[in-house]
Amino acid sequence: MPRWLPRAVVLVLALIACFQLGSWAFHQLIGLLINILIAFFLALAIEPAVARMAARGMRRGLATFLVFLGVFVAAAGFVVLLGSMLAEQIVAMVGGFPGTLDSVVGSINRTFHTDLSRLDIQDSLLHSDWLQKYVQNSASGVLDVSATVLGGLFQLLTVGLFAFYFAADGPRLRRALCSVLPPAKQSEVLRAWEIAVAKTGGYLYSRGLMALVSGVAHYVVFVVLHVPYAPALAVWVGLVSQFIPTIGTYLAGALPMLLAFTVDPWYALYVLGFVVVYQQFENYVLQPKLTSKTVDIHPAVAFGSVIAGTALLGAVGALIAIPAVATLQAFLGAYVRRYAVVDEEGEGEDAGSGAGPGPFAGVTGRASRAAAAWSRRVRRPRPR
Repeated sequence: MPRWLPRAVVLVLALIACFQLGSWAFHQLIGLLINILIAFFLALAIEPAVARMAARGMRRGLATFLVFLGVFVAAAGFVVLLGSMLAEQIVAMVGGFPGTLDSVVGSINRTFHTDLSRLDIQDSLLHSDWLQKYVQNSASGVLDVSATVLGGLFQLLTVGLFAFYFAADGPRLRRALCSVLPPAKQSEVLRAWEIAVAKTGGYLYSRGLMALVSGVAHYVVFVVLHVPYAPALAVWVGLVSQFIPTIGTYLAGALPMLLAFTVDPWYALYVLGFVVVYQQFENYVLQPKLTSKTVDIHPAVAFGSVIAGTALLGAVGALIAIPAVATLQAFLGAYVRRYAVVDEEGEGEDAGSGAGPGPFAGVTGRASRAAAAWSRRVRRPRPR
């Protein structure tokens, strides 16, 4: 047996063990890594506001706290407003349920010549087996719902804590990262950081502006159709449609359609038609202009990045896909050499000869003259 064979076998087994251990640790920590990734992009998003407040003499920690406080107050106000709207609507629907059931039963009796009673239907529903089983399953699932809610609150607290540290200690974090790199690489890291801040802030700015335009447009329609809770619904449509990619538009339009249906069933169709028309206007007119000015990314690339991010990380990947791709595109653009695109009308020797455009009409200048000379040599008949 060669002397190196046992040592090689031990080395291979050790590498396999290290790989298995690393894979197990990665799968165990994937939730924490995703939370850190979300916190990092959130810190990049609020970095311009924190830096502007710190430049005016305010301590960076206090500036970060004020920005987070403003975001928390806005989010809490939105949730309270939406929750009160839903609670009032649910109470109104429950209070009007007997009248609605009477009208439905009366319509059935007139149409099918039956003799149904609302009280009999209610008694049969209350004493049915499926309702009792549903109540039992719901009671057993309360603990699961509570655990899910507590887990979501813990993740939200984790993301907020990491984002606060990333934003408050941003300069110290950059210095610590650059201290282990040579000077040539330090400038590249700092430039990538600045690009990431600019692109993430631009993405949130464009989304916020589109949310404002969408909210105002839908508010006007809701007021015209006399849909209840028009201001809250306009805020709901603007935020959900812009900050939940891919399916946000459909989620945002479902609630206004439901409330419009309580006023008039035709109003629900009107709301659906306006949502579809406005979505096309946003996709083909509004979003390309704002995206090209703030994020500088093609709409097709943005759509593909959202799909790829959703496939990799789910809803989190869909949220951070566009700023991540925009940052990568801007960073790699510095290393890609670009050339001027040639004109379609040639300016070479054959440009005004009247012999037609020829095979080299798309090149100009020195390239056009060289191409024309090569063309004459090729066309010249060879001596026999």
